[in-house]
Amino acid sequence: MDLIHVQNATITKEPVMEYLIGLFLALSISIGATAIGFDRERSFYPTVLIAIALLYALFATIAGSTHALLAESLPIVLFLLAAGIGFKKKLWWVVAGLIGHGLFDFIHHGLIFNPGVPVWWPGFCGTYDITAGAYLACLLKRPKLGFPPRG
Repeated sequence: MDLIHVQNATITKEPVMEYLIGLFLALSISIGATAIGFDRERSFYPTVLIAIALLYALFATIAGSTHALLAESLPIVLFLLAAGIGFKKKLWWVVAGLIGHGLFDFIHHGLIFNPGVPVWWPGFCGTYDITAGAYLACLLKRPKLGFPPRG
């Protein structure tokens, strides 16, 4: 169990909470999008991947780190490409992008120093991304869900 010190107070941090929240939110948002019909549009999951890819740039900007922003640029471009190709060709590129970004979250700290990334972010975002990617893969395996046939 991690301990966090905040203004002379000690708070215990459950090490699994960020994973549970990531899982819950990914399933809630994905199932909700299906129930409402948002994901009937090909652009839904590519747009999710684009938003997810840009969050590390947001953290670098918040921290005021130009170095981190520049370092984040290459991975961002790769995930933007996966979103664009997935939208135009096959949504399986978006599945790969979401799951790939989830895996990237778990190794990010060893590749890029970005002082704006919250300590809980890799567990939360990695779990969210992998769950959303797996959900999209399940949708693509089921042909009667309204996606255009370019899968």
